[in-house]
Amino acid sequence: MSAKLLMSIAAGGALGAVSRYVMFVHVDNWLGSHFPFSTLIVNVVGAVAMGSLVALTASFWSPSDEVRAFLSVGMLGAFTTFSLFSQDLFNLMERGDAMTAVIYAAMSVVLCILGFYGGYHGLKHILT
Repeated sequence: MSAKLLMSIAAGGALGAVSRYVMFVHVDNWLGSHFPFSTLIVNVVGAVAMGSLVALTASFWSPSDEVRAFLSVGMLGAFTTFSLFSQDLFNLMERGDAMTAVIYAAMSVVLCILGFYGGYHGLKHILT
């Protein structure tokens, strides 16, 4: 593991974390914070981006290990957030809103899988 690789991950992580925060602020201002839309949207956008990145690197682009780590581990790893998803679920359950928690969990899983699939196949289709 090289210092260059670690620096690439750190730089991507900083960009991803700041991007997540900016998106959270905008989504909460737009949709409100009564439902964890910000976490849901960030995770779905991240899944689409990761699917697109996998399609791109599998078929058309061979980036260096540092660029690949910058984008996937650093940027997208910091942009999406399973820990915040878990906290959102916990908060919904704590306030006695079990049905909303179930809906949120189901939406998160289904939409992120569909997002990854759509990003992967959509970009693959565009590029071929």
